Amino acid sequence: MVLLIGNYQPDQQQSMQRFGTMMLEGLRAAGVAAELIQPEPVLGNFRLAGALVAKWLAYVDKFVFFPQRLRAHLAKGTRLVHICDHSNAMYGRGLRGTPVVVTCHDLLAVRGGLGEETDTPASTTGRYLQRWIVAGLESATAVACDSEATRRDAERLIKQVRGRPQFHRILLGLSHPFRALAPLETKQRLAGVPALRAEQPFVLHVGSNLRRKNREAILRIFARCREGWAGQLVFAGERLSAELSAQASSLGIADRIVEVSSPENDLLEALYNGAAALLFPSRFEGFGWPIIEAQACGCPVLCSNTEPMAEVAGEGALLRDPADEEGFAHDLLRLSEPAERARWSARALANAQRFTTDRMIADYLELYRSLAPEC
Repeated sequence: MVLLIGNYQPDQQQSMQRFGTMMLEGLRAAGVAAELIQPEPVLGNFRLAGALVAKWLAYVDKFVFFPQRLRAHLAKGTRLVHICDHSNAMYGRGLRGTPVVVTCHDLLAVRGGLGEETDTPASTTGRYLQRWIVAGLESATAVACDSEATRRDAERLIKQVRGRPQFHRILLGLSHPFRALAPLETKQRLAGVPALRAEQPFVLHVGSNLRRKNREAILRIFARCREGWAGQLVFAGERLSAELSAQASSLGIADRIVEVSSPENDLLEALYNGAAALLFPSRFEGFGWPIIEAQACGCPVLCSNTEPMAEVAGEGALLRDPADEEGFAHDLLRLSEPAERARWSARALANAQRFTTDRMIADYLELYRSLAPEC
């Protein structure tokens, strides 16, 4: 049996929760016995605690209670342990005699803790936690990285001890079967977003307000286009912060912004299908799931030319330096021409074929069986 270790649900790391579920469902569909366990909120359910106290109570759940539960599961015929998020890599340090695979989605926080520029600064406690994560990665049998850029970071920052860990690149698959929809279906689904003006084009961003997502640049890029393109700007995911809302007002574009908070997959799929383009000028990413989600729907992508975004987007996107806001605006206006949008839509669909969940699961099974043939 393959034992998958997922994330602590109160942390609300939605992308990591999705990845764990993808692995569980994919392995079982491939006929592999698999189980997913994760730290349970025990003390973390104490709702009267302040934020700081709640944080430390959650640490007890994750780092005191859960390791005991994990060791109990190892007695149930586990052949291999797969830690689905590198931020939990420390769980592998106490395991003996069982191969441990860790998926490393990015090392941005580790690099930030070392003083590197990643838009992810670390507190004193955070730096200690990052060192603990690195020690866990060093003890793993194998580290599977979402991108070549992350694999290079891992080889640079993680010390190999007695030949461990091995480093591999395994690209992610789609976390939902996003697809191109018929125009009528797209329109019907988007009718649930009243602020979207019917028949008016819109450009889309999917993500959060984290600094590395570069939403302040998205506002400036859109503002550059407002005279030549009568469209709207849709932010899906986290609602804009007060600072970003104030910036939109100062740029004179607040009345053209639509916010869709945490959309379900069916609505997100319709947003990708209806958008003139996905605008994704992130400064730093571990992979960039919205890139391939948009491409699978035939949505043209404008994204950063830095890694791993360029690796993921392939030849299916228009790429710019994250600081080239004028260039992004030029490309957005270019995609307002139907023929140009159709050309980049076709290229997006072609690139998305590289990112099937079946291929991802097959790559993980190949790695598992190289470490534990009985998996």
